[in-house]
Amino acid sequence: MAMAMVTLCSPPSAIYHKRTFSYSKFNFSRVSISSFTQIKKHTKLPYEIKCQAAGDDSLLEPAKVYQGVYGPWSVDSADIREVISYRSGLVTAATSFVLASSTAFLPDDFFLTNLLKQHIDILYTVGAGGLGLSLVLIHIYVTEIKRTLQALWALGVIGSIATNICLAQPADESLVQYVVDHPVAVWFVGPLFAALTGLVFKEGLCYGKLEAGILTFIIPSVLLGHLSGLMDDGVKVGLLGVWMALFTIFAARKFTQPIKDDIGDKSVFIFKALPEKEKEALIQKLEQEKFGEL
Repeated sequence: MAMAMVTLCSPPSAIYHKRTFSYSKFNFSRVSISSFTQIKKHTKLPYEIKCQAAGDDSLLEPAKVYQGVYGPWSVDSADIREVISYRSGLVTAATSFVLASSTAFLPDDFFLTNLLKQHIDILYTVGAGGLGLSLVLIHIYVTEIKRTLQALWALGVIGSIATNICLAQPADESLVQYVVDHPVAVWFVGPLFAALTGLVFKEGLCYGKLEAGILTFIIPSVLLGHLSGLMDDGVKVGLLGVWMALFTIFAARKFTQPIKDDIGDKSVFIFKALPEKEKEALIQKLEQEKFGEL
């Protein structure tokens, strides 16, 4: 568990480098022009313009600058749009899931129940799309982990399409209802929920969110319980209700976090985008600065 936290939440330098450096005096004077251009593309200058009412002068105020492993960085407008899109994807996924799952709790003769069941596959599709958007925009230092989650999502989407076309439609059922009636279909749609589990696991570890930590166990428990047939229907419905409540809390609380939390250490991602030679030159420079301070 501790190793997983380091892998997901700590910059690569904390994993790959033996030394820990202090970069408070970091500058780009010895980095090549292409390195500086790459960094400038990702980092806003430490000033921002705040527009006032008509007739007032604009005020030039310093933006918040954070000290990263590979140098200072700040949040720019592109970062804000990306984080809001990431969180919006989670809200979309949570809303779609809660609406679709609510059919298990509403009376069968209730008009809303019939309406939701008629459009339940649309809700499933919209929710899967929201999750996919978030998996594209999620910030994870280890690229291989991010790609694995995206691959699981893609497998789940392909499996869902194949199940719908080859099994659900011939049986004149919606995809969701077919999976409910035929637990073996969990094998085909399961990877999508595995990707969701990985996302909430990351959020729980990095930010210490209790609801995300509990979801990490609830999601696979419901799916495996349904697949194996070992879980009583009453228990499954109860866990489904807990899943709905926690997913709602999880998505809503994302908008209470500072934007910088979902960005992580931006200097790490800038560093990873540099060519290998420029990475080596930058590391050497930082080592020299550290030793010069001793």
